[in-house]
Amino acid sequence: MTDIANMKMTPKHYYIVFVASLGQMIGTAVATLAGIIIPMLNIILYPELSSFMQGLIGAVDLIGIIFGSVIFGKLSDRYGYLFFFRFCPTLILVASLAGILFPSVPTLIICLFFIGLGIGGEYSLDSDYVSELMPVRYRSLMVGVTKAACALGNIIVAAICFGLLSYWKSADLWSHLLWIIAATSTLMLLLRIRFYQSPKWLLDQGRTNEAEAAAKKFFGSDVMIEQAKNDAPQSRTIRTSTWKFIKENWKKVILSGVPWACEGMGVYGIGVFLPILVMALGLEHFTEGENPILHVTDSVKVTLWISCIILPGFLIGLILINKGRSIVRIQSLGFWMCTLSLAILLLSYNFGWNKWISIGAFMAFELFLNIGPHLITYVLPPTIYPVAQRGQGVGLAASIGKVGAVLGVFVIPILLKSGGAVTVLAVSASVMALGAIVTTGFAKATHTNSGCGGVR
Repeated sequence: MTDIANMKMTPKHYYIVFVASLGQMIGTAVATLAGIIIPMLNIILYPELSSFMQGLIGAVDLIGIIFGSVIFGKLSDRYGYLFFFRFCPTLILVASLAGILFPSVPTLIICLFFIGLGIGGEYSLDSDYVSELMPVRYRSLMVGVTKAACALGNIIVAAICFGLLSYWKSADLWSHLLWIIAATSTLMLLLRIRFYQSPKWLLDQGRTNEAEAAAKKFFGSDVMIEQAKNDAPQSRTIRTSTWKFIKENWKKVILSGVPWACEGMGVYGIGVFLPILVMALGLEHFTEGENPILHVTDSVKVTLWISCIILPGFLIGLILINKGRSIVRIQSLGFWMCTLSLAILLLSYNFGWNKWISIGAFMAFELFLNIGPHLITYVLPPTIYPVAQRGQGVGLAASIGKVGAVLGVFVIPILLKSGGAVTVLAVSASVMALGAIVTTGFAKATHTNSGCGGVR
């Protein structure tokens, strides 16, 4: 008999990672899709769309994620992971179908909120399942692999949308882009029908026989599950309020949440409005008098180029994690390099340098964002909370992260209107620097192990 904590990686482990990874992929897919829909609505169909409304469309799914992360994180700690692991993709599917069938700006806003609600649950549950089912040696790495799947959301959606816009040459079918989300959530739901409750959650509840049975369903009859010394059984029937949890763990909350919020400015603030920023910086090809949809289409093409660097960034970050590099140092250095990349982009724009220098600086920003902050802010929270608090701790960190993302998405169109691209880049660089400072300072304050040890 082999304890699941000491197993070798098997095809079943990789299957679990794949199923969980789809939740991360759909999160960035929705953000990328919103960033493409906004200029389609603003430039072509609704030229009167205000900066506030643009920000609302870009941020409303993130607002849903904030609530979903906290709500489903706490509920999963109390009632188990499995039901919510199936419910979240169902919610995303229903909301996306409603947006397709009833296309309008108000309906889009409502549907994106409920899609975000489901994604918020995914952000908590995906890491919980992976961190609790992987062998100790590979836990941090596999949590990182799960997060890295979000790069595919950016790339796949940008590529599909570029192909569809090139074919349609019209913005009238904007709501049909939501079929991408509907199809992905359907796949997620189908793959989770034959899934099981987390053995670690059952063990933590004192339901040892059920935990052993669940472990065997996942990995076969020759496995067992043991309680880790630092995960002694605790009663989850006694819940800690969010405010009390923050008071008792405030340093951990800041370490896991604030850098995630700073990272959200880059991933979502800049990410959602990347096509619009590309146009504002003059990085696309567009001839005056051409069909306006071509303006959007070419900006999506440049967005696709920039997005393609996201996956290599994640891969480099995962290699560093696998080599045992300090996750705190990776995150801090990633923030500083993002700051430098944005500074170069700002100089290139101000002095009219060749546009490929600007595109290169943008790609460098995405590369270091995903080597460091985007990857590590997801890997770090599960490593600092025990099983009994993991759902609430990870969910709270994700929620704080999305508060930063919402603020970033709301503020960027306002900054663009008031101060242009220069102001956007300067503010974004400052936020990246803040992320580096908080990471280093609170890692020391919490005595967080800076090595890449496994998730408990």
